[in-house]
Amino acid sequence: MTREKRVRSSCESMMKNVKRRKTRAVRYGDVGVGGGFPITIQSMTTARTADARAVMREIRALARAGCELVRVAVKDRADVEALSAVCARSPIPVIADVHFDYRLAVASAAAGAAGLRINPGNIGGADKVRRVVDAAAAAAIPIRIGVNSGSIERDLRSLARIDPAGALCESAARSRDLVERMGFRELVFSLKSPDAMVTVEANRAFAAGNDYPLHIGVTEAGPPLSGAAKSAVALALLLREGIGDTVRVSLSGDPVREVTVAAAVLSALGLRADITRIVSCPTCGRSHIDVSKIAARLERDIIGLHMGGTVAVMGCEVNGPGEAKDADIGLAGSCGGAILFEKGRVVRSLKGNIAEEFIFEVRDFLRNRGD
Repeated sequence: MTREKRVRSSCESMMKNVKRRKTRAVRYGDVGVGGGFPITIQSMTTARTADARAVMREIRALARAGCELVRVAVKDRADVEALSAVCARSPIPVIADVHFDYRLAVASAAAGAAGLRINPGNIGGADKVRRVVDAAAAAAIPIRIGVNSGSIERDLRSLARIDPAGALCESAARSRDLVERMGFRELVFSLKSPDAMVTVEANRAFAAGNDYPLHIGVTEAGPPLSGAAKSAVALALLLREGIGDTVRVSLSGDPVREVTVAAAVLSALGLRADITRIVSCPTCGRSHIDVSKIAARLERDIIGLHMGGTVAVMGCEVNGPGEAKDADIGLAGSCGGAILFEKGRVVRSLKGNIAEEFIFEVRDFLRNRGD
């Protein structure tokens, strides 16, 4: 069974409570977006694309964390020249993000990008958009039309001051109409604002009149904590309404954090059953183990494996197996070290390097729980 089929199968039962919006499907390599495919997680590299080694280090780290689509900035010819090697080596599909120069988008399609991201409003007019569309059609790859509140067309700026969501929606509709007249419909749209509620309103409005897949997220969300909170609000509201086919949590700093937060949101909403849920206590003076350190290790080492299940890390016997009885496997601190439990039942004691031993047990348990 392919990974795509495993993910789709594991998600179906949990997604019954959410009636997802029906959309067209597009493909970035072997990853489907829209059309009933599981909601995908994506991020973007921070290194300059021309530095292929640095970009590949980031992409591999993102893929290990559970990223399924990755975007890279293509801003000059040096980036294009490195792109073909990056695309060939990447474990996940690579999307070329291009602004201002249509020739870079055309060259990126020829270099093997699995998709393009453009804003027709800044790519240089209809004739140049046509060149990009023709290149995408020749390469059989989709285009994401990304509309951000910071790059609204000049004639929509007055509307943006009184109705920012309406201005985003109008901008996206103009781009849609332009590209549809060119006979191209392998499209994904994104409408983003730094304001979570503007983002929600714009996507609701656009989704109501279109069947194109939507990439959702709050642009320039901010630093890790406040940015994650802002993003979670917008994503939760939209996803529970069935709106959104692929997501990014845009945070300042290490992009791996973006993937972890996005995975946690999808898992918490029951939209990706293959993403492991982590339950951990806030700790107190009764705690016998370093809960935060072990939970962080789980986020780093387990979530990206797409093995599903619920894992608990509890600091003491009080909030151990009893409070985490629904977890598939868990750890609770004790006077002698820690106890390992499964479905609330104590299995055995762990001593020594508790974190390493527990991670091993979790991997083994989740890997074999379906056997």
